Amino acid sequence: MPQTPPFSAMFDSSGYNRNLYQSAEESCGGLYYHDNNLLSGSLEALIQHLVPNVDYYPDRTYIFTFLLSSRLFMHPYELMAKVCHLCVEHQRLNDPNSDKNQIRKIAPKILQLLTEWTETFPYDFRDERMMRNLKDLAHRIASGEETYRKNVQQMIQCLIRKLAALSQYEEVLAKISSTSTDRLTVIRTKPQSIQRDIITVCSDPYTLAQQLTHIELERLNYIGPEEFVQAFVQKDPLDNDKSCYSDRKKTRNLEAYVEWFNRLSYLVATEICMPVKKKHRARVIEHFIDVARECFNIGNFNSLMAIISGMNMSPVSRLKKTWAKVKTAKFDVLEHQMDPSSNFYNYRTALRGAAQRSLTAHSSREKIVIPFFSLLIKDIYFLNEGCANRLPNGHVNFEKFWELAKQVSEFMTWKQVECPFERDRKILQYLLTAPVFSEDSLYLASYESEGPENHIEKDRWKSLRSSLLGRV
Repeated sequence: MPQTPPFSAMFDSSGYNRNLYQSAEESCGGLYYHDNNLLSGSLEALIQHLVPNVDYYPDRTYIFTFLLSSRLFMHPYELMAKVCHLCVEHQRLNDPNSDKNQIRKIAPKILQLLTEWTETFPYDFRDERMMRNLKDLAHRIASGEETYRKNVQQMIQCLIRKLAALSQYEEVLAKISSTSTDRLTVIRTKPQSIQRDIITVCSDPYTLAQQLTHIELERLNYIGPEEFVQAFVQKDPLDNDKSCYSDRKKTRNLEAYVEWFNRLSYLVATEICMPVKKKHRARVIEHFIDVARECFNIGNFNSLMAIISGMNMSPVSRLKKTWAKVKTAKFDVLEHQMDPSSNFYNYRTALRGAAQRSLTAHSSREKIVIPFFSLLIKDIYFLNEGCANRLPNGHVNFEKFWELAKQVSEFMTWKQVECPFERDRKILQYLLTAPVFSEDSLYLASYESEGPENHIEKDRWKSLRSSLLGRV
């Protein structure tokens, strides 16, 4: 079975392979080049450019870029239907009298294209129309050739395994979501069930950072590259189809990952606001500072930022007597690293360092790069907003999509890293399911720990005691 190379090899530092195209012509069959770089083209010409023939196979950077960006203009099943039609028509796969040698030459190339599609964008095939077209074209290739039949079978089995794993993951997420409750409700109804806190569950900051990295990498791994495009898609003005885009959206792994970040921030704030004594609260803060530092060393910037966000929430930051007992020098260093000024310059420098380390890594431990995810989405969003999808002549602005693909392909490399740390089920269970305070409950716990400082806080405290505790 043909193997596809790793994503890190796809794009060079300048954005994409500068020697992809041999044609010296400025314009070729509806495609426009400059210095051998594809800049734009009509949608039809770009689709033609995707389809292999006896003498041609598209470069892998082109395949990834076009499959990623084409969904801004058409449904993946429409693209698959066109690709199938072009393959069948051009190579006369439906003609019983067609040259068998010709089919033997083209079949591996068509199979390789389908393999790349199913490997990189497996979630497209949750659509039955996609799966139907895939099986139909694969069957035409495989008929009469035992080798191809085995390869086709292998490709489809691998795809089905990926889709089954996704369904299982979604069930786990749904189960976690359905059992989540506000910690205050649990305290009031079953006080005996909240006996543990984060330090009791895991007193070693390095071990806790490792378990957070497990969760991050598992959730990252399930995000499909197309989800970045689908997060900000708008209707193509040249598309007459009145149906909305939701029909194309088959997953919500990206949203689930953002929800995990929010949960971790709230868990941090909850653990800090829970203890009655300020020396215990100070100890929890210092514990999380150490965990955040270990996350930074691992290359887990998302958990690091979630912990910092939790400690910067108003109910936590207002606990001045508690913070007075904390040695904050280490926290100041971490905040400096994640400082948002100059468009997160310090963080971006650290991320580049981690990415460089990952490229030359000798162990899985050194390969870990988990970006601050909300900023990655924001970068991709602004790239999308800053450039038009189409040029004034109606051509697809492919220069924009090279840049988009470069950013997403870097993420694809990072998400494929396997977590090298041993799993601790007890710690993972706590991180994922321990009840956390709502925002109101956090404020109430904060005021109960260190009383209100002004009239606004006093009024809010009274209101919260009344609504949450039924007390005046």
